[in-house]
Amino acid sequence: MKYFLLLFSFMAIQAADKPNILFIFSDDWGWEDLSCHGHPYVKTPNIDRLAKEGTDFYRFTVASGVCSPSRAAVVTGQFPARYSIDGHFAWVPSNAKRGMPDWLPTNAPLLQRFLQKAGYRTAHFGKWHLANNMIPDSPLPSEYGYDEYGAFNCAGEQMPYHEDSMHCIKFIEKSVAEKKPFFVNLWIHEPHTPFHTQPKYEWRFRDLPEKDRIYASVLSHADDRIGDVLDALDRLKIADNTLVIFSSDNGPARAKSDSQHRLMYDTATGAGWDVGAAMGITGGRKGWKACVYEGGIGVPFIVRWPGKVAAGKINKVSPISAVDLLPTFCELAGAKLPADYKPDGLSQVQALIGKDKETTRTKPLFWKMPNKVPASKVGGFHWVTYAVMHEDFKLLANHDLQYFELYDIVNDPMEKNDLKENKTEVAQKLLKQIKDWQAELPTEPTGDVFSSLREIK
Repeated sequence: MKYFLLLFSFMAIQAADKPNILFIFSDDWGWEDLSCHGHPYVKTPNIDRLAKEGTDFYRFTVASGVCSPSRAAVVTGQFPARYSIDGHFAWVPSNAKRGMPDWLPTNAPLLQRFLQKAGYRTAHFGKWHLANNMIPDSPLPSEYGYDEYGAFNCAGEQMPYHEDSMHCIKFIEKSVAEKKPFFVNLWIHEPHTPFHTQPKYEWRFRDLPEKDRIYASVLSHADDRIGDVLDALDRLKIADNTLVIFSSDNGPARAKSDSQHRLMYDTATGAGWDVGAAMGITGGRKGWKACVYEGGIGVPFIVRWPGKVAAGKINKVSPISAVDLLPTFCELAGAKLPADYKPDGLSQVQALIGKDKETTRTKPLFWKMPNKVPASKVGGFHWVTYAVMHEDFKLLANHDLQYFELYDIVNDPMEKNDLKENKTEVAQKLLKQIKDWQAELPTEPTGDVFSSLREIK
């Protein structure tokens, strides 16, 4: 009897030591779309609070310039190209035309399942987009290892986007009552189109021009909802044992300066303003959404964990990727990874707690986008098909590797100085890494990842 009491006490202590994890993933939020990053008029006091009470990492990158691949990387810890997910999930004909599956396979290695086995309650609230609401036979989020969910851009009923924080708080309260550690994805809609404005938030920015007012108001609405969740952590007295991360799935969408904004309708979230009112900024980073220059993949990454992660600090040296989140969270949770699991990411626990002073990483990072631009027509930001970052350098190349650019990404994070003529050996080494990586990738999607709608002609 004494043995079982001791064992129970040990297990209870272990559960108490496991941090809660809240991962806030915004949609198209530009690096400078935060008042703590110097935005000229956007106000984000609640996210700013996370930065003040935590560490702001400047070298975080997502795994794609668009949403679905970035999200797949987070939950699998692997490059999305391994699942033939190179673009966003759309309706079936578009997925088929682009050589994509119709959803992320449900048997993929998944962060939330690993955490469930470690004793965590798991939930997802907000945008899904690892399938699409226009694919009615796609698996529901509940089939991916979540105890609870409320989502949009998925099959089934579409949760109103603005109810994300409400459901998140209820789940957290329930987990605390059950004395269970929790993992929550809070994947917010903002500032993706349609821009759903509300008078209360537009009034806050009433002196701005209309497009700026629209953009600032939707960010302010999102920041308020994040604040509601942070307040709940305080009220429940669990903030000190909760790791909170705020980030974005890619850089901001950006319309031409003379674009007119018009009303549009989205089948998942309803009516709102279109991309003409997109006013996101990147802090000087090159490019925008849908590219793999730093403006498309270099996004906010703010981490708060009181007493563990330094408060009020800025980290400009640690290169962290979306594929690193799975091994990082699993290490913190004491979750064991399967022996046959091959992560593309690395645990970044040492970086989070301020003990990693390195500017390099042992594994290269790769990107793949569905672009096929010949070398003779390269221009703008959206010609890149492949990119690799290793040690101090980042190389971007077109689809047949006949045109490429090379940057010292540590000393030139704005990608202003192309070094391919001066660093030919480095360029060739990185090109070979891309070729070797290409050989590992599937030529087409396989498995139970196709809708029955493909059979209808």
